[in-house]
Amino acid sequence: MNKKYPHLIKYIPVIVLLAIGLLLKNGLLVELAINWVLLLLIEKKDVRVLGLIPTGKNVTQLFVGFCIAAVFCAFYYWLQTAFSGSVWAVNPLFNLSKFLSGSWWTMQSVLYEELIFRAALLYIAIQKIGAKKAVILSAVCFGIYHWFSMGAFGNWVVMAYLFIATGIMGYIFASAYAKTYSLYLPIGLHFGWNLVNNIIFSQGPNGVQLLTVKRGQPFTAFENIVVMLVQFVLFPLAAYFYIKWLKRKNPDTGLHPA
Repeated sequence: MNKKYPHLIKYIPVIVLLAIGLLLKNGLLVELAINWVLLLLIEKKDVRVLGLIPTGKNVTQLFVGFCIAAVFCAFYYWLQTAFSGSVWAVNPLFNLSKFLSGSWWTMQSVLYEELIFRAALLYIAIQKIGAKKAVILSAVCFGIYHWFSMGAFGNWVVMAYLFIATGIMGYIFASAYAKTYSLYLPIGLHFGWNLVNNIIFSQGPNGVQLLTVKRGQPFTAFENIVVMLVQFVLFPLAAYFYIKWLKRKNPDTGLHPA
């Protein structure tokens, strides 16, 4: 059997993973199995090219990426509060259980998106059209995806805002993978922003979480530009410079065969 069908042996772990995912109704395992199959069929590679095996280096990147995103997201809301005079209060019903469940939901949503946009499809695109074009393509797809995931399709103003906001984020996340050969940094950046936004400031699909807000005055045009610069410029720049620093520190880091 091994000598006659040696190429089939490498699919056994994928089949087992897919079966477990379907049995447990675990979408993340199914998604990971699909990524694995795509890599095997198209690039003759396995999931090691996604940099999923934890090491001291990529776990550090996860932590630093999380901190960068969390700090800039908190600064984003601090500016909004300073300009508008909004008042934040702690939700008395929020507890450790809700924090853990909300955080896990946020992490799962991040992993779903990372396994779609920064995993096998991005790796394959990099091999086919080069890193720069692949990163831009991934960012464009990420922006368009949010038209549908956030129910904005048909509202052109909201669509334009989402495309710019999530497209810029998508570009940074895709660049993080292309430069580090690991999903850990994009996951850290993505999770850091979403956790602070969704769970700390209650601005995501989870509803009211840690903080509730009493809105103050609307922003002036200048204040609105300053606030938007934090999300669209300062945070992406901070992440970009960290990625560039990692590349200079480890010039051999990058996509390579596995």
